Amino acid sequence: MTQQTENHTEFDDPPPREPVFNLPKVVLAAIALCVGIHILRFYGLSVEQDVALLVRTAFIPVRYSGDYILDIYAFTSPLSYSLLHGGWPHLIINMVWLAAFGTPLANRLGTSRFLLFWVATTLGAVGLHYALHPLDNIPLVGASGSISGMMGAAARFAFRIDRSLGHGRFSGRPLTILESLTSRTVVVFLVVWSAVNYISGMGYLTPGESASVAWEAHIGGFLVGFLFVGAFGETRPRQIGSS
Repeated sequence: MTQQTENHTEFDDPPPREPVFNLPKVVLAAIALCVGIHILRFYGLSVEQDVALLVRTAFIPVRYSGDYILDIYAFTSPLSYSLLHGGWPHLIINMVWLAAFGTPLANRLGTSRFLLFWVATTLGAVGLHYALHPLDNIPLVGASGSISGMMGAAARFAFRIDRSLGHGRFSGRPLTILESLTSRTVVVFLVVWSAVNYISGMGYLTPGESASVAWEAHIGGFLVGFLFVGAFGETRPRQIGSS
């Protein structure tokens, strides 16, 4: 991790201060959508209606492995599952991590590339989950796969954050894979992330959840983010408040 130093005289303008809740619009929209859907499911739908919604929008591997007709939901559920959550603990934890890791990534990539990144990591998550559990009939829900991808991307930047423009964004070029795997900061994070992922996969961090929150999906999303974040480029830096 590099250390940045700045020399300021008493006549220099102070660096812009970043608000405590300075989330990009695309991150705010994603959080609002996930929370809104969750409130609708748990307070606006009957049990039967919620089950019908899950069948249509959650990712269910056996849908693609059995003698089932592939309807429109077979093509939309590999993305729509990321907007549903198994319960309030699952939702809250995911939204906190989305704000923490999605903010610097969205500021780095811009809205369009961030959405493409979300799609790629979401598909990577269900891709690995399906490869390991093609006959599973348990609905898979949650944004954890995409958020894990954001964590993987953060590791490639060695968690370097530039706040000089008034908002946090990952700075510098992404480390190469070899550089990442020889960085003490990154390696420690990978070990901690793997341990936390294992514990959460065992259900210790989100007790009481009825829907599947699969560690395989976390790994699939993480690998896509870690290996391919460089392919998404970056948006051009812009000073907040400039025309």
